Amino acid sequence: MARRPVRLLVPALLVLVWLAVGGGLGPFAGKLTEVSTNDQAAFLPQSAESTRVLDVQERFREGETQPLIVVWTADGAAVTPGQTAAATRALAALRGTTGVAGTPSPAIASQDGRALQGIVQLGPDVEGSLGEALERIGAAVKVDGLRAQLAGPAATRVDLSDAFAGIDGLLLGVALLAVLIILLAVYRSVLLPLVIILGAVFALGLACAVVYFLADHGVVRVDGQVQGILFILVIGAATDYALLLTARFREELATGGDRFAAGRVALRRSFEPIVASAATVALALLALLLSSLTNNRALGPVGAIGIVCAALSALTFLPAVLVLLGRAALWPAKPRPADAEGHGIWRRVAGLVDRHPRRLWIATILPLVGLALFAPQLNARGVPLDETFVNDAPSVAAQATLGEHFPGGSGQPAVIVAPAARAAAVTETARRVQGVSGAAPASRSGRPGDTPKVVDGLVLVEATLTDAPDGDAAQDTVKRLRAALAAEKGVLVGGYSAQRYDTTETAKKDTYRIVPVVLGIILLILVVLLRSLTAPVLLVVTVALNFLATLGVSTLVFTHVFGFTGSDASVPLYGFVFLVALGVDYNIFLMSRVREETARHGAREGILRGLVTTGGVITSAGVVLAATFAALVVIPLAFLVQTAFIVAFGVLLDTLVVRSLLVPALVRNLGPRAWWPGRLGRAGAGGTDHAERRFSPSPS
Repeated sequence: MARRPVRLLVPALLVLVWLAVGGGLGPFAGKLTEVSTNDQAAFLPQSAESTRVLDVQERFREGETQPLIVVWTADGAAVTPGQTAAATRALAALRGTTGVAGTPSPAIASQDGRALQGIVQLGPDVEGSLGEALERIGAAVKVDGLRAQLAGPAATRVDLSDAFAGIDGLLLGVALLAVLIILLAVYRSVLLPLVIILGAVFALGLACAVVYFLADHGVVRVDGQVQGILFILVIGAATDYALLLTARFREELATGGDRFAAGRVALRRSFEPIVASAATVALALLALLLSSLTNNRALGPVGAIGIVCAALSALTFLPAVLVLLGRAALWPAKPRPADAEGHGIWRRVAGLVDRHPRRLWIATILPLVGLALFAPQLNARGVPLDETFVNDAPSVAAQATLGEHFPGGSGQPAVIVAPAARAAAVTETARRVQGVSGAAPASRSGRPGDTPKVVDGLVLVEATLTDAPDGDAAQDTVKRLRAALAAEKGVLVGGYSAQRYDTTETAKKDTYRIVPVVLGIILLILVVLLRSLTAPVLLVVTVALNFLATLGVSTLVFTHVFGFTGSDASVPLYGFVFLVALGVDYNIFLMSRVREETARHGAREGILRGLVTTGGVITSAGVVLAATFAALVVIPLAFLVQTAFIVAFGVLLDTLVVRSLLVPALVRNLGPRAWWPGRLGRAGAGGTDHAERRFSPSPS
């Protein structure tokens, strides 16, 4: 008895350390917004042609600016000359006001005479108060009898900021509530769900503090999307790791061991699969550093930091609390043996796997292959502006109004950088390109037809596109423009549509570059963990098939249920990294236990016992992770809604079908060959003649 206080000292100190971490670093989860940017131009590939055009534009603007488009409409009537003059005066009056750079353009009437548009360039001094600046400008440009709306990149940025406004509170609250409800249903205890959630929150606080420090010093970039994914990733991963360790702790308590022995055995048995799982996801995310897109590169280290913090919390804070609380952590539920936990549905599933493994894996794999055939039909050329925001956004409505009365690309033209001596020839060539409604060099006054502005021997030719700048047709026009001007030395084509085109093309190249690296990383970790070659290859193939099937389902759902005409260019890559890495997670949890049981009972008993003992906990972990990713839908952006669906559906498909039926059936069919060329690959290793033993999962 005298040793008990000493044995409690280490776990008590660990809990105190984590309480200090949570109290001191927890607020950083709400401070990440301070170092975040939602300027999409900041994430363009540095080598892209549109990025080089941006660099040239900075010299013309004499400082960083962003355009705001003002559009006026008269309800069902033509705009009068007096209203046009009033709109021009309102724009001119903005010169010199806070946030406005240079002289706004005059109001220009549409061909149908029922609308006006003007462009206001906003300077860098509005950063941080962009919303207030737009409110002030919106009030200043009101004209009697006309409705004024604000469109363009500046207005879109404000709507993006509004969309991410609830990321610190609403997203985190919804995710934690979903986890709490699931844990209460799974454990039917009072303290344990709260302990697991507390550990996840502590891990998130630590991760956010590290990311905040790195972002504040310019080491990584963070935007709202990366921030939201970090929150979900940490909460989901920390909960998954906690479920695995807690399940082993309950098993050990059920065998009659005391809390110290149970904690020690649970940690020892869970350490390797949790570390392997965390390493798989972290290294897969770090593979995003190979991307040429800055936001993909940002997610890599940010996500890896979150995963490491989640694993650290699960391997230190959670076992310490479980040892301190003992059986009280499970109250009012009581610990039950592993065979009792899986006595129901998982014993029946294991019996099905045992009796008909070949029929089962064939019947499972064929529908997955059929769904995977739809995957190539996913249009990943970007989401149009009117679909970017799931809910109505003012900038989207304004852009739609602009498109009704002006050429689709009005206000956001393709920007062509050309030598001043070739300006006339370049302008004429651009005008002849299909999809271009007009082209003219940018003038010093901002008025069409005035003297072109020349900086360092260069001019900017603005080509207004016929189609909306955010659609596939505009990207095709950019391709034709570049092809038509390829013979002109020193000519570059940029602008909003070109940025979207360059981002899409870069994302495709990133996918081809990163996918093999991620698969190689996962395969290597599985080989080291399972000490075989056959099983790791099998697992990688199944999770890749699960991803393709999920992408096929997503293609159908996005088009026919959600009504999306396309997906962001990075959605397939994000879905691949998360689904393949996290899918291998659950197979690591399963197969590490199967290997443990195979070493003691043989190949046949090993897969069946492993399935029964891990079925409940892994399925619970999958449901938790799916629910946390589903919480991303509270942020009304198509990118996050699509990513949330792919990961949530894919995780459920993996845990309920691939990991529960396909993998066990394949391993059962292969028998000892699944562990080739390791020691377990020799028939008879770990037991007697298992082929004749009847499956009966009893405590070892």
